[in-house]
Amino acid sequence: MSSSAFFAEYATDVVLRDGTTLHLRPIRPDDDSKLLDLFQRMSDESLYYRFMSVQRLSPEKAAEWSHIDYDRQFVIVGECGGPLAAVAGYYWSEHALDRAEVAFSIPDALQGRGIGTRMLERLAEIGRERGLRAFDAYVLGDNRRMMTVFLESGFEVTQRLDHGVFHVSLLLEPTVQFEERSAERSQKAASASMRPFFEPKVVAVVGANRERGRIGSETLRNLRETGFTGTLVPVHPDVDEIDGLRAYPSVSAIPEPVDLAVIVVPAARVAAVVDDCIAKGVKAVVVISAGFGETGGSGHVLEAELVEKIRAAGIRMIGPNCMGIINTDPAFRLNATFSPVYPPRGRVAFSTQSGALGLAILDYVKKLNLGISTFASIGNKADVSGNDLIQYWAEDDRTDVILLYLESFGNPKKFGEIARRVGRRKPIVAVKAGRSTAGARAASSHTGARATSDALVDTLLRQAGVIRTHTLEELFDVASLLAHQPVPDGRRVAIITNAGGPAILAADACEANGLELPTLAPQTVAGLRSFLPPAASVANPVDMIASASPGQYRRAIELVLADPNVDSLLVIFIPPLATLAEDVAASIKEAIGDGSHKPVLATFMGVQGPLPLSSVPSYLFPESAAVALARVTHYGEWRRKPSGATVQLPRFDRDRARAIVSAGLATLGGWLSADDAQALLKSCGIDVAAARVVRTADEAARAAADIGFPVALKAVGATLVHKTEAGGVKLALPDEDSVREAYAEFSGRLGDRLEAVLVQQMVNGGVEMVVGGMNDPSFGPLVMAGTGGIFVELVGDTVFRMCPLSEAESVEMVDEMKGRVLLRGYRGAPPVDEAAFRGVLLAASQLVDACPEIQEMDLNPVMVLPHGAVAADARIRVGPRASGPPGRRISY
Repeated sequence: MSSSAFFAEYATDVVLRDGTTLHLRPIRPDDDSKLLDLFQRMSDESLYYRFMSVQRLSPEKAAEWSHIDYDRQFVIVGECGGPLAAVAGYYWSEHALDRAEVAFSIPDALQGRGIGTRMLERLAEIGRERGLRAFDAYVLGDNRRMMTVFLESGFEVTQRLDHGVFHVSLLLEPTVQFEERSAERSQKAASASMRPFFEPKVVAVVGANRERGRIGSETLRNLRETGFTGTLVPVHPDVDEIDGLRAYPSVSAIPEPVDLAVIVVPAARVAAVVDDCIAKGVKAVVVISAGFGETGGSGHVLEAELVEKIRAAGIRMIGPNCMGIINTDPAFRLNATFSPVYPPRGRVAFSTQSGALGLAILDYVKKLNLGISTFASIGNKADVSGNDLIQYWAEDDRTDVILLYLESFGNPKKFGEIARRVGRRKPIVAVKAGRSTAGARAASSHTGARATSDALVDTLLRQAGVIRTHTLEELFDVASLLAHQPVPDGRRVAIITNAGGPAILAADACEANGLELPTLAPQTVAGLRSFLPPAASVANPVDMIASASPGQYRRAIELVLADPNVDSLLVIFIPPLATLAEDVAASIKEAIGDGSHKPVLATFMGVQGPLPLSSVPSYLFPESAAVALARVTHYGEWRRKPSGATVQLPRFDRDRARAIVSAGLATLGGWLSADDAQALLKSCGIDVAAARVVRTADEAARAAADIGFPVALKAVGATLVHKTEAGGVKLALPDEDSVREAYAEFSGRLGDRLEAVLVQQMVNGGVEMVVGGMNDPSFGPLVMAGTGGIFVELVGDTVFRMCPLSEAESVEMVDEMKGRVLLRGYRGAPPVDEAAFRGVLLAASQLVDACPEIQEMDLNPVMVLPHGAVAADARIRVGPRASGPPGRRISY
């Protein structure tokens, strides 16, 4: 790896407690003068805490500290638009190969912002990758800030006081407590970084003008007309007044501090405007201007330069190429968009990557009367992404539901972690564009062939508890339900109607989407029969026939909602000649009173215009209502499940696994040898069939005799991906002669393609399954399970999950497979050890998570036996770990 690639690999940007960003990178040899300056800015007390004596750094020492080997020593520095903000490093112990001493130096003016904690997290991540298990630190007893960093980190910490100095030890393996603390820190930091966008006191509009119809003038006009409560300042180089507001030639010329700058100038001028904003101390910028990454070529360069500027300054940016942002909170009334529509106030937040769609969306939500808390069009999401916004909305008391229109993921794994955590409290609904792109890949493994892009998107969203919808219309159907009604406690749906046809359509749609129509309780049936005409049906659906009055609707709704067999209710109305839709709507409203703990939906077919339903969502067709209810019901089931932690596997040897993978990389990667593949599986506790690699017929015969007959012979070669099709598999060979014959047949048929032969113990009497793993460049580590053997692609019975798995997720994977019936005893066959198969899944998931260099892995078949599970064949390909997306990235 070149030096530039090395420094890029280990560089990252982090969000601090106050919402600003800090760039972390490895120290460089030319940092010696910067180190001297950093220590000059530290007080005597801080120096004493760092060195246990007051001493200034000498030039010789600075040169020594900036010239390190990046092996036994690793030092990182923090930068934020000026001199070094901090330095921290670990230094490998001479007495223990898996421990290192860690130390931090942060100038007094920058302490208390969370810099030390972020640097500790980063050093721990680097140390774990390099085989460290623990950090040691020596902290003076009254250095409370440093002790707080260690004790509140979430790592397992021990401390021992000796003559006024604490010897602190931190185990680097992430604990549940560490994951929770880290997530909490990230959420609060991300939320703080979003507040200048949505809660500004002073907003500058750069590119504001007097000409109506232009984006700059419309953005300024919207901010004024919707009643922005703060100070609004237009910026224009040639005029001193726009629409009665004092204008300034630049942001830096504005006398008061500026929280937010909205930039609407040609792309070529944006960089200069951002420089001006940075000089002024602006905390956040929204770049509406287009002409950046979306245009390709030079646009990508402009965008990268823009990100470099804002990250170096420690500020945040929405855009470029976006529509702007909205906050309907009466305390702000911020409409920093050029949309002619200002949505009603409500409790739904919305993020869209498409500006054009954003215009249509705002118009649509206003017609639906769906109240919005905040709205963000993030455009190219060069800096701020959905991950930031979700964490802001998690902390926002005015937001109950989060809606996302997605075209791409910046960091899918982190998105999944954030969404999974936030979704436990607030539902997230997403429509992901690009479903028709098959994402077909020229993959040489079963796992790669099955891992199409949309399958992985679906896996990511489902595993994170995100409600995925197929269309924008469906997204808003679901949002209307979540915004106004509780999440149902179960799948049991009752239907009340005045016409049979729509009820049948609704019932079909419910069952097709996994909902159930229960039998109503006897007391409910008796109550309905007491006032409905004889021709009415009091089963479920309840068909009150066309003569049903508003009063009968009210009584029926009250009875059915009280039924213990019912979790949710769909009310359907088709207007006959005598009954008005408005009267039925009023009856529904009366029946539920101040609100039911069970969700109620309505369908008024053929009725135009709004109805007085207040909190009851109304749908034009019953199928739409049923689909929305099904999506929300399944979300409720996900939310009620325990979140589950990563399982500790007693036979999993992470260090041994990484050593085998590293050895494979040392020979330029590619497919591991059969011996190495088996050793790797054994290192993580996966049982493998006894086997030996041979290169002559005589060696094969001897190996077979040692292993014990019958045996299987399998051809080994870099180009022999599917051995069965190539004629490279022979099973149940009973003696040495048959082994020699099979070897000779392989040699004759495969020629130079044959590199060796694997002689393997025959594993009989089990069920063939497949387990796969991969590190996808976009989605990160994945594990696959399915029905195995030669029918993997034909049957298509495969299930994916992000890694690492929890115990509950391994159970879900098996439950989703059609082949689960084979494990549990099919057509009289005895059941096999399903728990052992899940154990293989858990081990495989932790293996690909611990070794990002594993690019593809197939265990096919995994023979699941009455007792235990054995991998009978394995192909594992390793290579350099996939680099992240180009450009600077935020680590949460």
